[in-house]
Amino acid sequence: MPNSLAIGFLPLVDAALPILALEHGFAEDEGLNLRLVRDLSWATVLDRLLYGHTDAAHMVAPLTIATTLGRGRPAQPLSVPFVLGLNGNAITFRPDLAQQIVGQGQLGDPATVGAKLAAIVKRSPRKLRFGVVHRYSSHNYMLRYWLAGSGIRPDTDVEFTTVAPPFCADALEAGEVDAICVGEPWNSVAVERGVGQIVLATAQVWRRGVEKVLALRQPVLEDKRPQVRALIRALVRAGRHFVDPENWDANAEILARPAYLDGNPTLIRRAISDRLLLRQGGDLVHFPDFMFQYREAANFPWVSQAEWLYTQMVRWDGLPYSPEDAALAARVFRPDVYRSALLGTGEPLPGASSKVEGSLKRRTAVTAQQGAMVLERNQFFDGIAFDPADLAGYIERQT
Repeated sequence: MPNSLAIGFLPLVDAALPILALEHGFAEDEGLNLRLVRDLSWATVLDRLLYGHTDAAHMVAPLTIATTLGRGRPAQPLSVPFVLGLNGNAITFRPDLAQQIVGQGQLGDPATVGAKLAAIVKRSPRKLRFGVVHRYSSHNYMLRYWLAGSGIRPDTDVEFTTVAPPFCADALEAGEVDAICVGEPWNSVAVERGVGQIVLATAQVWRRGVEKVLALRQPVLEDKRPQVRALIRALVRAGRHFVDPENWDANAEILARPAYLDGNPTLIRRAISDRLLLRQGGDLVHFPDFMFQYREAANFPWVSQAEWLYTQMVRWDGLPYSPEDAALAARVFRPDVYRSALLGTGEPLPGASSKVEGSLKRRTAVTAQQGAMVLERNQFFDGIAFDPADLAGYIERQT
């Protein structure tokens, strides 16, 4: 069918928007017939997308850039016309280790927890091992950014291993890793089993960090522009529905279905409502904006987000900065497509396509192309802002 789109996804709460767009009829209202394809690893989601088994995918943002640049496999250009959400991940340690670095029943301060962890790493008879969901994931980059900012050298002082999200709690329970960085509900699954304690939310590392995105092969995007624009409108409606408290119970039940997350609706509702159980037997903690959606142009694909991800790729792959690669990475995020889908609607549109990331310390009104827009604070935990006008300088200062 000409208006059919197949979308790959992993069983994570931040796959919500395509699922809700289908289940609530938002896609149908736009004339689209969605088919959702569930997988268990990011590698498989990517394979399906590249080989044409799906038209689009729920994907970790850095993987779209790595694929475009040919990191680890022959280059294939991907495009990101929509961000599926900001934040939403947590760092969960085995309970005995967590209790050494943070008090029970509260999220730690990133700088304080990092300093305590650095002391443990220094005296540990073996390297601590961290599980991340993919080498080219925001989880990996957020974790490394925090560790490095805490005086811990990733790849030298600690080890990293890849664990698919549905198996992260299993890896903690088996003792294969000492900590995981993963999206919900898998941190909460570890907590419920008593094998993990949530120590930090990645929103504490970068308060408005880019997370999952909608990815398409560039030729598919060009071939299916009308359908993609219709999908963006449906996803925006799903985002607006997602943040309304009146819908949390129903949406948690939908996401928990076997075809989607196949999980516990109680755990899923906690993530939707920004509430976390940090340790088994503890009290729920409200962390505002844990899973940031819809507001403040949360779904807008800022070019500066892609450029920050590129700087981390250079930093952690140990490769030289390339202006050509930087330009390719910047072109992966497609604000032009997002704008074309929403012009003439009531949805706010930013007046720019790039911004200084991590620069806002308070609520700030910004120029809008359409509607009015106010952005809240978006800092990195170390207070260092990222200016996309000086990529080479930013990379040099980090290394």
